[in-house]
Amino acid sequence: MAALSPSAKAARGLDAAFIFKKALISAVVALVLFSLMIGVRTEAGPSGQLIYWTRFGDLAAMVAVVFGGSIVVELLRYWWGPVDTIRIVPPSTQNALAIARRAIAPVLLIFTFLVPVIFYDQRYILDLGILVLTYVMLGWGLNVVVGLAGLLDLGYVAFYAVGAYSYALLATNFGLSFWICLPLAGILAAFFGVLLGFPVLRLRGDYLAIVTLAFGEIVRLVIINWQSLTGGPNGIGSIPRPTMFGIPLTPGDDGLAAKLGIAFSPTHRIVFLFYLILALALLTNWVTIRLRALPIGRAWEALREDEVACRALGINTTTTKLTAFATGAMFAGFAGSFFATRQGFISPESFTFQESALVLAIVVLGGMGSQLGVALAALTMIGGFELFRGFEQYRMLVFGIAMVLLMIWRPRGLIGHRAPTVFLKHSHAISSDLVKEGKG
Repeated sequence: MAALSPSAKAARGLDAAFIFKKALISAVVALVLFSLMIGVRTEAGPSGQLIYWTRFGDLAAMVAVVFGGSIVVELLRYWWGPVDTIRIVPPSTQNALAIARRAIAPVLLIFTFLVPVIFYDQRYILDLGILVLTYVMLGWGLNVVVGLAGLLDLGYVAFYAVGAYSYALLATNFGLSFWICLPLAGILAAFFGVLLGFPVLRLRGDYLAIVTLAFGEIVRLVIINWQSLTGGPNGIGSIPRPTMFGIPLTPGDDGLAAKLGIAFSPTHRIVFLFYLILALALLTNWVTIRLRALPIGRAWEALREDEVACRALGINTTTTKLTAFATGAMFAGFAGSFFATRQGFISPESFTFQESALVLAIVVLGGMGSQLGVALAALTMIGGFELFRGFEQYRMLVFGIAMVLLMIWRPRGLIGHRAPTVFLKHSHAISSDLVKEGKG
């Protein structure tokens, strides 16, 4: 009997036997892997002897979770399977999901605007919202380099540090205000982005990642060892707080509350910081979307898809790479300046490789090139990490499992979006005479 073609298999619909078989195999593999990790617990006894006890209940629960999870994953694959697959989701549900996908961005934006109003008395929620928005801005900045230009950058935190220290040094030594230091921090970070871009012009892939990783560590080590300027490991303290265009948010007579004739509250400054980072993040998003529609944005996408073809088309890859690094670094500089004025204290411990890895994970999980996906990933990773804080030691385990499942289910991220801005919507047949050597 002839074997089924892939299209015939896709059109066959739900295969319960295949799903059960695959879930059973996954459960057996989980039983073997977790039998020693979870099923048996060992410790050193009072006199040094090895004692052990069994936890078969936890092992059975873990195997059951893997079995059920495998079935759920396979069902989800059938739901969002290839185009030719007969989906088990009814058309009405598909239409509802399509409407939800279109509405999620404006709903999320409106909710973000209302967060300080809804949670005005909850300082923890406001601080968490500021933290999430900071990482959203960093993710959108790195998305220019990684998602649009396709340049793997593992040292993005270096530009974040440059922005933070630029603001801290200018504000504490020269008394410049936040609004003057903010563009200066972005310019200095963009300058460092160009400095990084020159030596990596001929690099790509793993080699580019190694060099950018080294750049991030070099900046951090310079900050630690240049104690006369940066304070070394002690950092820089007493960084001025932001003002609303010269009006401080303090309880004095010249403060914003006194001028408005309202009672002073420390929450005013938190709400101001929330809307400030929201405005910076939206500015980053707007500039990125505008740049993507311009020739430089199309050059980034062409560079991401194929650098050789990009160069063959006459695109200056040097300028394209340098602008991508400078643009992404500028946004990191803005975010770093905000971080310094919000914290009031910065030190090298805030700019380790873990920060670069976290921002890169946000971009990859959200979907490289997708602005909405990066925002959702930042909300999931930063907010979700805090959400699971009550699980104590299981928090990282749950977090890791969620990331693995996401990469299995959506290998291109939550919202995989690599379609170029400009493309031919209809295929055109070209005569073979036009593609002969020297003619096409």
